[in-house]
Amino acid sequence: VCVCERESERECAVAKVSIVFPGSVFNVSLPPPPLSLLDELIDAGNRSKVLDVLVSPAIKSDVYVMGMLFCLGIFLSFYLLAFLVACLESKRLHRKREGLLNTPDASPAETASLLGKGLTPASPCQPYEYGSFDNGSTVSSEAITDSMASGDASYMERSLDSVGRCRHESLSSVEEEDYDTLADIDSDKNIVRTKKYLCVSDLARKDKRVLSKKYQIYFWNIATIAVFYALPVIQLVITYQTVVNVTGNQDICYYNFLCAHPLGALSAFNNILSNVGYVMLGLLFLLIVLQREIVHKRAMMRNELAALECGIPKHFGLFYAMGTALMMEGLLSACYHVCPNYTNFQFDTSFMYMIAGLCMLKLYQKRHPDINASAYTAYACLAAVIFFSVLGVVFGKGNTIFWIVFSVIHILATMLLSTQLYYMGRWRLDSGTPRRILNVLYTDCIRQCSGPMYIDRMVLLVMGNIVNWSLAAYGLIERPNDFASYLLAIAICNLLLYFAFYIIMKLRSGERIQWMALVCILFTAVVWGFALFFFFQGLSTWQKTPAESREHNRECILLSFFDDHDIWHFLSSIAMFGSFLVLLTLDDDLDCVQRDKIFVF
Repeated sequence: VCVCERESERECAVAKVSIVFPGSVFNVSLPPPPLSLLDELIDAGNRSKVLDVLVSPAIKSDVYVMGMLFCLGIFLSFYLLAFLVACLESKRLHRKREGLLNTPDASPAETASLLGKGLTPASPCQPYEYGSFDNGSTVSSEAITDSMASGDASYMERSLDSVGRCRHESLSSVEEEDYDTLADIDSDKNIVRTKKYLCVSDLARKDKRVLSKKYQIYFWNIATIAVFYALPVIQLVITYQTVVNVTGNQDICYYNFLCAHPLGALSAFNNILSNVGYVMLGLLFLLIVLQREIVHKRAMMRNELAALECGIPKHFGLFYAMGTALMMEGLLSACYHVCPNYTNFQFDTSFMYMIAGLCMLKLYQKRHPDINASAYTAYACLAAVIFFSVLGVVFGKGNTIFWIVFSVIHILATMLLSTQLYYMGRWRLDSGTPRRILNVLYTDCIRQCSGPMYIDRMVLLVMGNIVNWSLAAYGLIERPNDFASYLLAIAICNLLLYFAFYIIMKLRSGERIQWMALVCILFTAVVWGFALFFFFQGLSTWQKTPAESREHNRECILLSFFDDHDIWHFLSSIAMFGSFLVLLTLDDDLDCVQRDKIFVF
């Protein structure tokens, strides 16, 4: 029964709807009409309207249990798969070591060399040559000088006989007066880093223990950031949910009402539950990194030269930070889905910026371990990104001045970062910068037309600048309402561009991708494709009014409990986990390649 009672000539009371069930009555209040219509309604007399209310039975508790078991089953299967792969890999390495020890025809020196305990001139550790400058048997004095200048400080103190390097034969005829020995690395790096052909050994000269502690700061900093960032967010979304429950106002939060299953005080428990994959797979990634670190430390304790002098230098701090960021993404995404709306969306994207930035830093660190950004600098830059994200949420809608300022800062930051990367950190912004720029333009462009010294780096940076300038122009012209997603698109585009460049340069340098990394790449690409399909379904949107958003709502499609966006959560968590595994295993083919034979790009 619907009754409209008039309390005064200018006010209309709230309409009251009573829905009668056997043994219970539910009262629902409807808001009054707009004040602009009151004049028309005053003389209309008492009115009544019949409403048809369709009440559907709620899902049973069995559906909740099935949904929870489904989530746990999917992601626990990854734990089981990782355990089986680790067992098979350990068994394979054990059999390989036993086979080498029991080889009757192998000499003790060859066996020790194959085990990584010693290297003889006749048995090099690399299966093929990387970065060789010529095909002849002789090595130029310039190449020898560059290679010797690239040695570690502690490495230079050891004799060639005790180290047993692969290049022992070619270096045995070099006298000390043929090259300069610089004891202080700070007076040497300006020369080493500006060579035309750089190898990993040139940028892996610092003490490994110092670098490991430096990169561990990434993990501890992001753990601290996570605590201080997550606690206020949790408190805020609980307040939002409380307001929704007390007032009954369903327009505050943009749920998919056709597939929103409440549990306790939570209005859409299924959207929160589906984020458990980020947390579980992030924890699994941390365990995998821990296992790799333990194996590497044991190899270092045994003084295996394959671990000491070969392959990409192993630093695990950034990997730990990436795993932690993935777990926090799950937590903050769950917080956003407690009450999804425009102001809360920044919580869902904050650690996505972190993940994109950390992945780019890890790719750069692989070939540039000595000159990678410190944790303080990296997180300060990411904090600036999140700061602009907040400004975009507050002031970005249709504000021309904000978009002009942001586009200018975006382009300037891109140019400064490009210059820093091109000169390997040997460039400084000071009062003499304009004069140096004019000198370079005059000598290289006007006086004589000369190409760039570092062509590969220049190609990457030119492509990156084109993409970023295009994104800045798009933002300035279109001024999208969803600034957080626009900022995230910039980060993802730069990450994909750098990853594609890394893969191309790796293959171009004669390196190969092992089967494990190749499987991860293909699997991750397929999962990302399906994930994006479900992401763009658009079950609700806070860019429209609540009533218009409800028109996009859809029924559950999985187990009568999960909707399209929940499947996006499942697939995207798996895809991000696979992306991390790609970064972890991408350079496993270089584990037995001498570092002065691995190109820097």
